[in-house]
Amino acid sequence: MSKRNKVVYWIATALLSLGMLNVGIVQLIKLDVEVETMTILGYPHYLMIVLGVSKILGVIAILVPKFPLIKEWAYAGFFFTVAGALISHLILGQPVDSLILPFLFLILTAASWYFRPADRKIASNRFLTSY
Repeated sequence: MSKRNKVVYWIATALLSLGMLNVGIVQLIKLDVEVETMTILGYPHYLMIVLGVSKILGVIAILVPKFPLIKEWAYAGFFFTVAGALISHLILGQPVDSLILPFLFLILTAASWYFRPADRKIASNRFLTSY
């Protein structure tokens, strides 16, 4: 892995992790702004607990060494959660500024996943040789 790819990976992963940890905590403590957003989007408030815990566990999964399969699931969870938020805001015709953060998290998730080191990936030929 080139030095540039390592730098891109760690910057994207650090920003993604800090952002997801921040949003996860905000959702767990049910900050008024987040409650209002969930109400506007039409989601039940208990979903904030599920999302908050999932985001915090996802951050742990992508930062801890080893466990590449769990990392894949965490990245997939981040992607679908953020894509769902982006789509929810779009469908309801929310202002453009409400799309910036979900879009940024989508880009950071993709960048962190794409540039991750080989030891954080599932070896693709491992499954092919078992047949």
